[in-house]
Amino acid sequence: MSTLITPPPQHGDTSRCRHQTTSSVDIEQNVNLKVISYDDTVRKLDHYYGIVKRQLLQNQSITLGIFPATSAEKEVADIRTSVYCAAAIWSLYQAYRRIDDDHGKAYELGQSCVKCMRGVLNCWMRQTERVEKFKKGQQPTYALHSKFHLITGGEVLSTGQYGHLQIDVVSLYLLFLVQMINSGLQIIYTMDEVIFVQNLVYYVERSYRTPDYGMWERGSKYNNGTPELHASSIGMAKAALEAINGCNLFGEKGASWSVIFVDIDAHNRNRSIFETLLPRESSSKHVDASLICAISFPAFATHDQGLYSKTRSQIVSSLQGKYGFKRFHRDGYGTVLEDKKRRFYNHAETKEFENIECEWPLFYLYMMIEGIFRNSDEQVEQYKNLLQPLIKRDRYGDPVIPKYYFVQRDHIYGERAEPGSQVRQASSEGTAQNLFLWGQSIWIIASLLLENLLHINELDLIRRYLPSYNRPRKGGRYSAFQGTASDLVVQVVFIAESMRLQAMMATYGIQTQTPHEVEPVQIWPPKELVKVYKYLGVSEKLGLRGRPLRPVGALGTSKIYRICGQTVLCYPLVFEVSDFYLSHDMALLIDDIKTELHFVGKYWRLSGRPTVCIPIREEHMRDVHFRELLDLLAMLKNGHCDGLKIRTGRLQNLISSSCIEHLDFMSAMDIDLDIKPFEQLKHASIGYQSLTDVPTAITYSEDSKSFKDMEAQPTPEVINVLRSVSTLHGQIELLGILLRREGPNYQIDGASVTERLEVLLEQVSERHLWSAMRLAAAYLNQAYHSVTHISSILVHGCQLTVGYGNSEILIDRPVQPGEIHDLFYTPALQDHGVVQAVLQQEVVLYCGKLIATHTQLFTGILNIRVSWMIKAMTYYLHDIRGRKETVEALAPNEVRRLVVKVLSIDKWANVERLTPQQTRMIDGCLGRTPKKFYEKVWNILLKTPNGVCLCGHLLPQEPTISEMSPGELNFAIAVQTLLNRIEHPEYRQIVVELFTIIATILERNPELRFTQQLNLDQIVKDAFKLFCKDSGRSMGDDMFLLFNETQAALTSYLARAVVNSMLSGDVRSEIDEGLTFCQVS
Repeated sequence: MSTLITPPPQHGDTSRCRHQTTSSVDIEQNVNLKVISYDDTVRKLDHYYGIVKRQLLQNQSITLGIFPATSAEKEVADIRTSVYCAAAIWSLYQAYRRIDDDHGKAYELGQSCVKCMRGVLNCWMRQTERVEKFKKGQQPTYALHSKFHLITGGEVLSTGQYGHLQIDVVSLYLLFLVQMINSGLQIIYTMDEVIFVQNLVYYVERSYRTPDYGMWERGSKYNNGTPELHASSIGMAKAALEAINGCNLFGEKGASWSVIFVDIDAHNRNRSIFETLLPRESSSKHVDASLICAISFPAFATHDQGLYSKTRSQIVSSLQGKYGFKRFHRDGYGTVLEDKKRRFYNHAETKEFENIECEWPLFYLYMMIEGIFRNSDEQVEQYKNLLQPLIKRDRYGDPVIPKYYFVQRDHIYGERAEPGSQVRQASSEGTAQNLFLWGQSIWIIASLLLENLLHINELDLIRRYLPSYNRPRKGGRYSAFQGTASDLVVQVVFIAESMRLQAMMATYGIQTQTPHEVEPVQIWPPKELVKVYKYLGVSEKLGLRGRPLRPVGALGTSKIYRICGQTVLCYPLVFEVSDFYLSHDMALLIDDIKTELHFVGKYWRLSGRPTVCIPIREEHMRDVHFRELLDLLAMLKNGHCDGLKIRTGRLQNLISSSCIEHLDFMSAMDIDLDIKPFEQLKHASIGYQSLTDVPTAITYSEDSKSFKDMEAQPTPEVINVLRSVSTLHGQIELLGILLRREGPNYQIDGASVTERLEVLLEQVSERHLWSAMRLAAAYLNQAYHSVTHISSILVHGCQLTVGYGNSEILIDRPVQPGEIHDLFYTPALQDHGVVQAVLQQEVVLYCGKLIATHTQLFTGILNIRVSWMIKAMTYYLHDIRGRKETVEALAPNEVRRLVVKVLSIDKWANVERLTPQQTRMIDGCLGRTPKKFYEKVWNILLKTPNGVCLCGHLLPQEPTISEMSPGELNFAIAVQTLLNRIEHPEYRQIVVELFTIIATILERNPELRFTQQLNLDQIVKDAFKLFCKDSGRSMGDDMFLLFNETQAALTSYLARAVVNSMLSGDVRSEIDEGLTFCQVS
């Protein structure tokens, strides 16, 4: 008799073999039970083997092993379906491994799975050129295809015919690839394939800023061909990156060069953005069933219990029906009203599908699997009972899962009137003649789990379902996501640029090491590490050029690297001396160091401690903020940084507890890297004779005379004045005139205009003349080329507007580094003031960092209008603080503090006794709105058939309410677009308050509605008339007097004006009982 391999313990099974005295009868009974149990297991497994053979393997491509979406499809293979079919076959393979004699069935199933996974890889490897182009710009045109010819593997639909960009498909493939390799299957055969998979990692690393078409292949819910950022895609990518990091694709017998590496900072951005978007799916989809796959099986992308529960409950309450889950609200797919001949919907067509969306039983299966992972028998039983009546049978008696259930044409009216009341009909996909293979695959997985033929640990070998800190520890040479201790300690190393600087720091009690003292460990700038990573995933044969030249972030520089026999520690990017002028502000650097340390401490998820290198340069001593730097270093030395635990010491002593990454792929390459490590400065004397010998910062000021009048003078005259001007700002201003007039290469005294500006920029940088520095940087067209801060703003649900006035540019999608220059250096912005090109970049940078770390500052702000934010900062500086300098003359750290100041107005407005007008001015510049503001505007629009008019522009009722929904981000954006027509910030806030008042009146009098167009400008004018009448003023007075009224007083005037407007005939009662009962308070 073959022996049964004991399955892993089930949830809650804490019992183990106990030493008991048992009789021979008991032993015989136990043996008989085991035999019966074994025979029963074999019988059940053989039953499912038959189903897999008949339903799945029967439809597998004979050449490539991939699968179509439905069994009736004979030409087009679907990659998502193929991966799920492979997962179902692999699940049965895992179940068969429990028994000793399976008659070769496990091997057959395993090889079928391998063939499918290799078939997908085969199809994609034919598109390596697309992968290389996509890495550079994430354009849908270069997306890997999601559908191929079933037999040949050729392309069947172009990117113009179908939305192939589905990040979740590639991520799903990578996720199951790791699971299957961990089970012992050999899927990857050659180094060419290893290199390609490494490039697939690059393909999904930037999911957090890549709008795609999502799981439903259509992009936005309007089905108009527009891709969106989808939380489900980002979550799947985050899970895939976690899973594949440090995975050896050749399995346990693999070499060091077949290991996959993941950028930990890219993974963290995906995590951050995914959790920021939840529970929302995208801008147009407030809730979507696809998120079930992201937060639960197979991705388990978040272990934040609060986010998970909120997202899950929103999906269940909004989308669950009697026949399954709706995909999302107003989904027309499969409904009888959808025109199958058209690929895209017409404008406002989605309204037609409201309350008649198809319901998919597939998601009952996902909820059953989730219940098993959560050890919730109640949930499993609930969805099992819901699914049971929906299952069909084929001629063999095998269960068949319908793809969806739809409302028949005759029942549409009844379903709309009372959702869930009508009997639905099963789709033609998901019948015995036309199996829906995705549904069948998930049914097989769920059934194996339900019958205890498969344990969750056999389905999820890498324990995705557990938080990272509870997963089994990985051994080996490569970093892995192992979670973080609640009391994580960040290790800090101080590296002095020279021995005399080291001696100087010692006088302050700060112990440092020089680059020579840490040898053989080398200290590298982060850009040198980029040179190394550039060779990861390079293949001339495949046309793949390795890792894109992306900077290594704070988490990446906190690892210690072993590269070609050398040990390397990189200092963080914040210490990189940049061309952009911000690197010259020591106070800003000090703030950045603190932020960096807290960031690393909060988001570190790797085994081993993070090690942060702080290089100290001699130029730091000459800075006026050097004392603040010493205070920070002393605080770190004492073992803390604002609540974060710090350990400082000699680098050699910290290595043993550090996270060490072995970049073994370099060992197989014969490449001269040309690395330039952090060099130690050499001086004649080791130390300063006394502290007074330390060079101090130059205190420098100059006359601020303007040379704008020279614009009208001829070039020779401008040059003559230039030669005689001694002020640096004046010289830069005059060179700017020549730059615009004669071009950058125009020669003056043997040097071009550009060369002279570069020299002057260096001089003003040394003197910290910030206004002149920004002006020179703007004339030299300097740009901060990282786009991370812009992406951060967008994915936190905010839009960004740069520029001025009618020439403002709205940024509502992620941009590429090459686009930064053109966004800020526009003719309109130049006309307003060339220095604004760099100042606006600076403000955007600060907002991007702040929204990631202090999200609460942006509560109620949907569109960050940079010019208006600078207007708020200028207003605070001049009108509230009474200071005379301009914003551009402030040091960068002061500008950042000013940004924080205006954003946190609600914290200090009362303390500093701001007037109502001052508060409204700043809030208006920020574009801030109260809670549930957009829901209130929606309710007003429902009662206003002719729309809402403001500043001559109309927000129409139709097609707005047909196309959008109240909780949708796109509706909020439509309201913001209307409000952005207003020129005065205070007036904008008045209108926001007016919207709230009207909504309150309509809420308390639900029978009322406006018969005429709602003209908000007229209501404000009427309120001003009432104000003038009460205060004895003439109508000729400035309306801004009204804006300084308290909120209570202003509410009174606006409410009276609204009621008067209603009484004048602009409103009608739905029950025709007059207006005498209209309630305001």
